[in-house]
Amino acid sequence: MRWWSHLWNWIRGHSMVHLKSQREIDRLRESADLVGQTLAEVARHIEVGTTLAELDAIAEDYIRTHGAEPAFKGYQVGDHVFPNTLCTSVNDAVVHGIPTGYALQEGDLLSIDCGAKLNGYYGDWGYTFGVGAIADEDAALCQATYESLLRGIEQAVPNQRVGDISHAIQSHCEANGFSVVRDLVGHGIGQSLHEDPQVPNYGSPGRGRLLKPGLSICIEPMINRGGAEVTTDADGWTVRAADGRPSAHYEHMVVVHEGRPEVLSDFRYIEEVVDPPYEIDVLTESTTR
Repeated sequence: MRWWSHLWNWIRGHSMVHLKSQREIDRLRESADLVGQTLAEVARHIEVGTTLAELDAIAEDYIRTHGAEPAFKGYQVGDHVFPNTLCTSVNDAVVHGIPTGYALQEGDLLSIDCGAKLNGYYGDWGYTFGVGAIADEDAALCQATYESLLRGIEQAVPNQRVGDISHAIQSHCEANGFSVVRDLVGHGIGQSLHEDPQVPNYGSPGRGRLLKPGLSICIEPMINRGGAEVTTDADGWTVRAADGRPSAHYEHMVVVHEGRPEVLSDFRYIEEVVDPPYEIDVLTESTTR
């Protein structure tokens, strides 16, 4: 059993869904904003020749300078302790990549997941960057992954179910010829980094937990250009596409509200610094902030 299976078994046995008050939502938004500001600072340094370790040091310094703690550094599941501030996953790495001395190359896809704990509440979201000019096929992967995230968010309203989010993501990505990773899921978030419920990126509409106002979740499609199967590196963390083909990952923090979902995270922090590897859906994005 993979370590993340142990994690979710533990969560199911020790956690219950906690619907957030407005005060708690405000705290989560502050943490999400700090993650956005951190990713924007990191984005300024994403260029050919920069190492993943250098980006990680920039992120840790920024988070600590702003009175918060890196959420991922020291995070432990069983015998596995994550050693860094960022998860940096390049090309065929899906998520949880450990920052190393790898120097970025032209055409790389770089997925960065960042977390911060501020005033007792967690922020956690991620973004896939293109390093220089990327292949058309990789741009199409990023576009479909981004669009699937927005379609999943649209389902995050009261009286829908988790499966409605999952199905919206899966159906869009598969219709575009891409594969949904089954082994990894989104999650609830609050005063714990990972809370119930799990939010898979595949499933059937009308199934799963009923969505209620105040539910705070991380929706994060992890989508492969090739097959859905993944492997884990010897470091115990880095998850890769088994066929070695590229992967993309976009993540938003979302609160279920009457009428429309509220997206606490904001990609505009990043996109004021670098051009996104996709065409922005202005209409849909405008409804989520």
